[in-house]
Amino acid sequence: MLEVADLHTSFRSDRGTVRAVRGIDLQLQRGRTLGVVGESGSGKSVLSRSIMGLMPSNATRTGSVRFEGAEILNASSKEMRGYWGDQMAMVFQDPMTALNPVLRVEQQITESLHEHLDLSKEQAHETALTLLTSVGIPEPARRLRMYPHEMSGGMRQRIMIAIALACGPKLLFADEPTTAL
Repeated sequence: MLEVADLHTSFRSDRGTVRAVRGIDLQLQRGRTLGVVGESGSGKSVLSRSIMGLMPSNATRTGSVRFEGAEILNASSKEMRGYWGDQMAMVFQDPMTALNPVLRVEQQITESLHEHLDLSKEQAHETALTLLTSVGIPEPARRLRMYPHEMSGGMRQRIMIAIALACGPKLLFADEPTTAL
């Protein structure tokens, strides 16, 4: 399902080039789990973002990233949007900043449901309720109407997990998913 070969990721800065990922090779078969372990600052988060194509403009990636047989390392953002959500998703490390503060929780969950699964508004709402229940959020109907700042860090982390699982992705990246739980 996922094949990464000789992946290098570096960032240009005023102080020169920072090499965050150096020559990573990995293979992940469907239905398997892979854990990447390392010290803080060792490049684990950069690795997952590199694979997903979620890099800032000052980043350079070389090597190969193949997902379901397709080379995606140099895919455009538009092409990658076709993968995000229903093909691959990420539970981001910091729920305090990963959620949009001006959008209600329901809108943030249902956005990808509408885009990738073509659900009606009612179907997306019901799916969002089910997702919140599945990640242990009490009173899901009330929580859907809330803004992220109205919830605890643990609730926001569960929202991030629900969003990542919403479209049933084939590949899920979990970047310290228990940070705020």
